[in-house]
Amino acid sequence: MSTRHLAALLGFAFVATWIALNFGYALLCMLGAGAFYAIASVLEGDIDLGELQARVTQRPAGGDRTTATSGARRPRVQ
Repeated sequence: MSTRHLAALLGFAFVATWIALNFGYALLCMLGAGAFYAIASVLEGDIDLGELQARVTQRPAGGDRTTATSGARRPRVQ
């Protein structure tokens, strides 16, 4: 099944739910499907939560928090 066929099938299911129930229930079905898709992607390793958090907070992934937030380096101890 191609991506276009899958998209058409999902579109048909959304409209059928909308007609049979109402628009609110159809949106809840879409939100639920999106949530389970995201959970499955995290479990399969397609989405890296650490990288996602770094993008949202504008911090480098795995970096030192003091240098990332202040911009200054610590003095070197000899």
